Amino acid sequence: MKIDALTSAYLEKAKVRFKALGFFYENGAYSDVVREAQEMVELLLKAVLRAIGVEVPKIHDVGRVLEKHKESLPQILQKHLDKIKSISKRLRKERELSFYGAEDFIPTEEYGPEDAEMAIKDAEFVLKTVEEALKKYPRA
Repeated sequence: MKIDALTSAYLEKAKVRFKALGFFYENGAYSDVVREAQEMVELLLKAVLRAIGVEVPKIHDVGRVLEKHKESLPQILQKHLDKIKSISKRLRKERELSFYGAEDFIPTEEYGPEDAEMAIKDAEFVLKTVEEALKKYPRA
C-alpha cells in the first residue's frame, strides 16, 4: 500500500472541499454543502482504492467496491466500513438533486441547515477516518 501523486492529489482536493463546506454553510448555500460533501467523500474513498491498488471505477458511490476489497483495507476502515458505505450511498443519492434540482425540487428551497450539518458531520467523519487509515503509508 502506498500513496502516489494522484492519491495525494485526491486527498488534498478533499481537504479543500472540507474547508469550502464551512463557507457554503455560512452563506446559506445548504444544497452546495451537500453536493460538495458528496464530491469530497467520493474523492476520499477513491484515494483509498488507489492506495490499496484497486482500479478506481468511474462511478460516484464506490461503497460496494470497498466492500469487495474489505480484507485489503486498513483496520480502521474495516471497522467503520458499514458507516462509510452508508454515508457514501446517501450522499450519492443527493448528488444531482442538490446541484441541478428538478422542476418540482428547487435545491435552494429544499435543503436546510439540518441537511448541511449532517453532510458536514458525515464528511468530517470520512475525512478523519481516511486520514487516520492512510497516515502511516509511504508517499511515492
